Amino acid sequence: MAPIKMAKPTRPLISISYDLSTVLNEPSYIGFSASTGGFGKVYKGVLPSSKLEVAVKRVSHESRQRMKEFVAEVVSIGRIRHRNIVQLLGYCRRKGELLLVYDYMINGSLDTYIYNNDLKPALNWDQRFHIIKGVASGLFYLHDKWEKVVIHRDIKASNVLLDSEMNGRLGDFGLARLYDHGTDLQTTHVVGTMGYLAPELVCTGKASPLTDVFAFGTFLLEVTCGKRPVNHSAQDNTNTGVLVDWVIEHWQKGLLTNTIDTRLQGRFNIEEACLVLKLGLLCSHPFTKMRPNMQQVMQYLDGDVPLPELTDMDMSFSMLSIMQDEGFKFNSHTLSYPPSGTSIGTISSISGGR
Repeated sequence: MAPIKMAKPTRPLISISYDLSTVLNEPSYIGFSASTGGFGKVYKGVLPSSKLEVAVKRVSHESRQRMKEFVAEVVSIGRIRHRNIVQLLGYCRRKGELLLVYDYMINGSLDTYIYNNDLKPALNWDQRFHIIKGVASGLFYLHDKWEKVVIHRDIKASNVLLDSEMNGRLGDFGLARLYDHGTDLQTTHVVGTMGYLAPELVCTGKASPLTDVFAFGTFLLEVTCGKRPVNHSAQDNTNTGVLVDWVIEHWQKGLLTNTIDTRLQGRFNIEEACLVLKLGLLCSHPFTKMRPNMQQVMQYLDGDVPLPELTDMDMSFSMLSIMQDEGFKFNSHTLSYPPSGTSIGTISSISGGR
């Protein structure tokens, strides 16, 4: 096995001199499973010398695209240091595969707590709000505070990992793009996950910090409501649900609190929950000029600046109609939300692809 290359600068990583196949032959369900990760399988491992638990992401590089995904992830997060971003420890090649070694997040991905009722206990409101603020802090750092502008391009609950103290950490930078501050963003192919894609991204292919904000807004609604961004009822093929539209409908009727996850059993801070829901609607607005940047998002969440009042004029849109107009061809396949929240590259239902 080729020696592990370290992301620099970083804290020293004890050399992984043993055969990683001992890790990869036994996938661990605790925190990660063989099906986790849109661009590779993730396994739990232990460094024998330090007993440090690590997560090993196994990426096949049979195709040139997979190699690009690997390189993007290494380059984009190798030097990033933030308490709400999963730390990359090192990487190497092994027998036709690429291996990324991360800090192990013992509590796994956030989506398992939101959707897998039988596997995880429901998160209480304080935990959810803490996770939301942590992810916002990490995304603000990527957009504004690091040496380059990092556009994640795949913000969603399954890409938020939880450490031992239930802090939310943003991970999986396989789709990320880096730009110098103050430069024009280049047009790329449409990538991301169904339900989190901003209309302008689908239309132009140009990712920006505000397309990340759009996905973050959907994430806010997802965590607060306990529902997927796009839902298609298997019992009624004509019943299509978009979470943003559903929340707007309840807001217009003065029933916003009825959208909050019923698993909370009414135990939540009403002011905080309504703030998050309204902020989610604002961030996921189809028009970019209506969306706040992440610095403003942090100010709203911290209570330093009051959230602007939403008006019927602001929210007079149907996301489903906009998505259809922007090139989504809906059918029973595209509207059925993948169980793992799979990221997409080329997909027939979108005008554009990798």
